[in-house]
Amino acid sequence: MDRFRRIEQLELLPYFGKWLLIASLVAALAGSASAFFLFALDDATAWREAHRWAIWLLPLAGFAVGWIYNRLGKPVDAGNNLLIDEIHDPKKVVPLRMAPLVLGGTIVSHLFGASVGREGTAVQMGGALADQLTHVFRLGHDDRRVLLMAGMSAGFASVFGTPLAGAVFGLEVLAIGRMRYDAIFPCVVAGIVADQVCLAWGVHHVHYAIGPIVPVGFGSVIAVALAGIVFGLVGMAFATCTHRLGAFVKRHIAYAPLRPLCGGIVVATAVWALDAYHYIGLGIPDIVRAFQMPMQPWDSLGKFVFTIASLGTGFKGGEVTPLFYIGATLGNTLAPLLHMPFALMAGIGFVAVFSGAANTPIATTLMAIELFGADIGPLAAIGCVSAYLFSGHTGIYRAQRIGHGKHRKQNKQREQHQHPAEAAQ
Repeated sequence: MDRFRRIEQLELLPYFGKWLLIASLVAALAGSASAFFLFALDDATAWREAHRWAIWLLPLAGFAVGWIYNRLGKPVDAGNNLLIDEIHDPKKVVPLRMAPLVLGGTIVSHLFGASVGREGTAVQMGGALADQLTHVFRLGHDDRRVLLMAGMSAGFASVFGTPLAGAVFGLEVLAIGRMRYDAIFPCVVAGIVADQVCLAWGVHHVHYAIGPIVPVGFGSVIAVALAGIVFGLVGMAFATCTHRLGAFVKRHIAYAPLRPLCGGIVVATAVWALDAYHYIGLGIPDIVRAFQMPMQPWDSLGKFVFTIASLGTGFKGGEVTPLFYIGATLGNTLAPLLHMPFALMAGIGFVAVFSGAANTPIATTLMAIELFGADIGPLAAIGCVSAYLFSGHTGIYRAQRIGHGKHRKQNKQREQHQHPAEAAQ
């Protein structure tokens, strides 16, 4: 037995060295791409805020991006779902064009006022750049799965400055209730190195002041658990409404470039009529304010509606930062009702709505710890897990599969459906 163990450790060394090299290379590519993207995003946001009239160009910008994707980007239009599908069922290398197309499309969305995020762009760039190494290193299907997961981890980690959350996100997002631990080392290396590469380029991530943390006790646990239920239902509603609006628009508007054109007209008109300029773009200033002062109770609803309208009609960008906005402002609003500090509830809502929408409770709990400090960990875990449980088995990523149900009854139903003969015995 001792001899076997010695041999096993020796055999592990080539694997260790191989993935240390490959994951670091993936991280260098993804971290550099995220740094360029974040700098460009800051410039686009600053220009849009200085030129409010640019919102009226949003329909034309949407049409232009839609036309380019219709001509050149059909193979990569599925975005994150394409990466997840390729991990589940490897077929062919993701075209490199995914990276510049989603980068340009997202910058245009922010430049003219769509309410979209940035996670989807970083993850897609990380996955597409990573997959180009498949032929370089002559990787088989199993290794290619790990490569894509490392690329997704690197993109997520670098764009938010959360290396551990990014590492686990690449493992957790593929299937509800199941994680691929055989990829844990490459994903951890990719997440940590990508974050450092992005910082080395001079990127400065937003810091949120959470203030004092309420001790873990009966009252605080109940309050956070109840809020978590609300966060989960909101995350489920966001995913469901986005998917349904997207399906409705595709059903009634056959020509793809016209979808963001129509969506842009609706968003631009609503922003002008309601003076709702703070609901477009990333919304970082409002997220920061949610940690500092009471917010209006309709802020979360406003961002919810404008983001669904933007993503559902085909504008490019991610869902996560808008979910942070929705969660932080909703947590801020719930705080006085639950007799909790509004900064604390804003922080828990920040991660918990995303947890429910993406079905990633472990990654979001780690994100809370990385962003707000270790003391928030227990309460953040309660909020994220509660949101995860009550968000159902849908999510913002259609390609995400169900590995294990969220509760025992659902697992039994799946087993009976898959193995009726065994269930009868």
